[in-house]
Amino acid sequence: MRLLLPVIVLTTVTACQQTPRSGQPTFPTTGQIERLDPGLDAIIRPDAVVEVIAEGFDWSEGPLWVESADMLLFSDVPKNRVYKWTEAGGTEVYLEPSGYTGVEPSNRREPGSNGLTLDQEGRLVLCQHGDRRMARMETPLDQPEALFTTLVDCYTDKRLNSPNDVVYDSRGDLFFTDPPYGLPRQNDDDPIKELNFNGVYRLASDGTLHLLTDTLTRPNGLAFFPDESKLLVANSDPAKPNWYLISLDEDRAVTDIRIFHRAAGGPGIPGLPDGLKIDRNGIVFASGPGGVWIFD
Repeated sequence: MRLLLPVIVLTTVTACQQTPRSGQPTFPTTGQIERLDPGLDAIIRPDAVVEVIAEGFDWSEGPLWVESADMLLFSDVPKNRVYKWTEAGGTEVYLEPSGYTGVEPSNRREPGSNGLTLDQEGRLVLCQHGDRRMARMETPLDQPEALFTTLVDCYTDKRLNSPNDVVYDSRGDLFFTDPPYGLPRQNDDDPIKELNFNGVYRLASDGTLHLLTDTLTRPNGLAFFPDESKLLVANSDPAKPNWYLISLDEDRAVTDIRIFHRAAGGPGIPGLPDGLKIDRNGIVFASGPGGVWIFD
């Protein structure tokens, strides 16, 4: 494994430029792509730039590209909303509420949805911080409404913390992380926290919930490598800013957990491992200190 692109710097740029593209809208650009290995040219075009397609959100999370509708969905966690972006129409509110559906005002800093995905039938599945559950929206994608079915909200009769990110495998099993960020104190000492760990779980297609590991201190983003024998999980802990590789057998039982990469950013480089994606070729795109890191 080599680090091909360590950082797209999003924090030190003071000015934006406009990059016109034939027949397409013009978006401001920001940051830079740092190429430390020539192999990156096979992954990202040499003339590629980082574009700002939308801004002005409190805390944007969980980007999900819906190919069938040519739209991007993403959560604004403090606002308790999911937004929709299309190239033709820009940004609009897609779903509200998205993560906390109670009638009383929420005392949580991050009550909304976080990670988003589609199930095998194309339905929207949400990590709901405020409701502390994995849930499915029960209306079609083109008719969004806050009607949800709980997929899981407890483990061993104790409430989940606040599910954060989610991915399905090809069998229809749902994998998700459960740190405490959606709780009022956002820490393990929160009095409403019922589990004494922060877990990574598998919700099998038959409805049974399995704990994969309780050893990661702040499990966050996760994604499968193409053969689904390994699951990559980000740990958003300043004391352990690592990506972890979880090896699974054919029954999806854990056989090994090890560090994939340590993400210490160094002085003046903010950020921690968070959301990530892995493409069909096994290339990892992971947010981390300073920007987005890419690994072969």
